[in-house]
Order: sequence, then C-alpha cells, then structure tokens
Amino acid sequence: MKKAGIIMIIGSLLLMGLFKFPLWNIMLGAPQYPEPLGMDIYIDGIKGVSEFDLQNIDGLNHYIGMKVIPKPEEMWEFSAFPKVIGGMVALGVLIGILGFIGKVSYKWFIGWFILMSILGVLGMYDFNQWLTAYGGDLDPHAIIKVINPDGTPMTYKPPLLGYQKMLNFDVTSLPHTGAYMMFVGMTLTIVAFFVGKKEHKKA
Repeated sequence: MKKAGIIMIIGSLLLMGLFKFPLWNIMLGAPQYPEPLGMDIYIDGIKGVSEFDLQNIDGLNHYIGMKVIPKPEEMWEFSAFPKVIGGMVALGVLIGILGFIGKVSYKWFIGWFILMSILGVLGMYDFNQWLTAYGGDLDPHAIIKVINPDGTPMTYKPPLLGYQKMLNFDVTSLPHTGAYMMFVGMTLTIVAFFVGKKEHKKA
C-alpha cells in the first residue's frame, strides 16, 4: 500500500496548516465602518483582521454588555486544540508510514478519518457554545439595552456559519484557510482508504 500510505501522510500533514492559518473568520460590517471589522479564530487564540479590530469590537460590545474577546490563557480550548491537532497529525503520519511498509490495514485510514471527524464535530459544538455564551450572557447594567418585539432581551450571538443581520451590523461567519486545508487533508485520507483497498485487492 505504498501509494495509499503516501496519500495518508500528505493528508495528515495538511492539518499542520491550522498552526499557521485561521480556522474561522467573523466579519462585522456597518455604515459607520467603511472597512468591516473582523476577527480571525485560530486554534490557539483570536486575532483581529486589522490591527485595531479586536479593540474596536470590544468597544462596541461594551455598550450592549457583552464580555471582552477572551485572551488565549482565558480559554482552555486554546491550549488543548493545538495538542489535539498535533496528536492527530502525528498519528496520521504514523499510520501512513505503517501502511506504506505494509504493517497496518487500509482500514486504519478510515479509522483515523472517523476519529478526526468526531473531534471536529465536538470542536464545532464547543465553538457554538462559546458563541452562545458570548452573545447571550450580557451585563444587565449595560448602557444600551435592546429587546425583541416580545419584550425578551435580544441576544447578539454571531452565526456559527453564514450571514445574519444584528441591529445595524451585517455579520458573516465562514471557514478560513486552515479549515479548508483540514478539509482537503481529511478528504485525502478517504482517498487513501479507497486506494489502499484497491491495492489490497490487487495484492
């Protein structure tokens, strides 16, 4: 399974892009901001798209009682996620090498994919929970209080994926380069499974 092993190794290594590129991006546009404000979410922290974006977003959020954007040391995820990704890369490369030399079955490739998929779903769930708390846990003493038509307090949870209108802001939340590299890498591990299966039948 030499060809399958090489594809598995390449697919696993593509996850290393998450250490360099953002996983997700949230952009906020409004008439008073000719240049939209944005934050890039990495596996180890959150950075502004432009130099003062996080500062400006926190300033706006203060008026409606939202918490400040957390620093890396304030969320356990930002220390755990790099370890998880690093571990999955190492495991994928090891499986690929063992497949290359014929020490493991091609079924290990799909096993890695299933494990990574489960971790990905758990990560997205955790991210959505953070967005819910970030946009819904508001300071009751905030300067500005906006309520829904039914009288309940309005929440400011950004969308997990896609577009949403929030007051006068257009908010867009989409995967970024790191997520696309991860998607391609995981797809390659599926390819490695089918290539390995084909090579096994020929053998």
